[in-house]
Amino acid sequence: MRRLLLIAGLLLPGLADAQVAAGPTLAAVRAKGSVDCAVSPGTPGFGAPDSQGIYRGLDPDSCRAVAAAVFGDASRVRFIPVAGGQRPTIVQTGAVDIVTSAFTWTHSRDTANALNFAAVNFYDGQSFLVRRSANIRNARELDGAAICSTAGSTSELNLADWARANNVRYRPVIFERNDEARAAYAAGRCDSYSTDASQLAAIRSALANPAEHVVLEERISKEPLSLAVRHGDDQWLDIVRWSFYALVEAEELGITQANVDEMLNSQNPSVRRLLGLSGDHGPMMGLDRRWAYNIIKALGNYGEIYDRHLGPATPIGLQRGVNNIWTRGGLMYVPPIR
Repeated sequence: MRRLLLIAGLLLPGLADAQVAAGPTLAAVRAKGSVDCAVSPGTPGFGAPDSQGIYRGLDPDSCRAVAAAVFGDASRVRFIPVAGGQRPTIVQTGAVDIVTSAFTWTHSRDTANALNFAAVNFYDGQSFLVRRSANIRNARELDGAAICSTAGSTSELNLADWARANNVRYRPVIFERNDEARAAYAAGRCDSYSTDASQLAAIRSALANPAEHVVLEERISKEPLSLAVRHGDDQWLDIVRWSFYALVEAEELGITQANVDEMLNSQNPSVRRLLGLSGDHGPMMGLDRRWAYNIIKALGNYGEIYDRHLGPATPIGLQRGVNNIWTRGGLMYVPPIR
């Protein structure tokens, strides 16, 4: 019996049997043999080269998930370190395929910058890193302080808005790159460093004496950090979005890097659809049926990636909080794969 595919309310015979043709980005990625991703020049936990020069972190692994879905090989990636203000341009011009660098989803970036935001891979908010010896308990006590930030980032704009709204005077010390701002703070060129709280926790962990610094409890913004692609290729947007969603769905279903092969014997319909044992969810995107299996086998699920780079057992030591899956009180909730 031929399969039926539901499109726009109509059942069309046969279409689900064939893999959808590759669109322009998928075809180009396959032709060059890699997924090219913009990453931060260096933020521990989110994206930074290790001692061997290999990029580690939540964002590089989000890129590797796409490579695993496309090629069945998570190593087929190329990382391009990009300063904050360059991120919209580098993806618009096609120099990279995805921005994976703690990139905040905003209205102007989504519209005026012609970007499509695929999925939030971390929910955050902006705060302040200060020296414990300064005895600062409230951000408004930074009146008159020199505050480091990065050019072209939402952090720079949020800081200005917060200061104006709270009648706080400060001296902005702006750098092109996060690692430059971090070095300036460490050298005492500014009294505080303001960016996403999770990144501040990562930066604090890399300082010579982390205990001498503290991230304030205050949050002055919403920072939904997301993977972004350029407008104009819905198939590629789908691939990037669902590659991340597969990580979250796997955690919800209890599928891990260690047990994914065992889970191939599962009779749970949701597990079977995710792992490509039933349905044509990979071919619908121009991918192999085992696209999600390949992701999980290479990287684990979202919780495993989080714990590996950001969790309590790492120097950064972030609890899951709002970044937990929805069944555990967090915001990580993805549409069903069916």
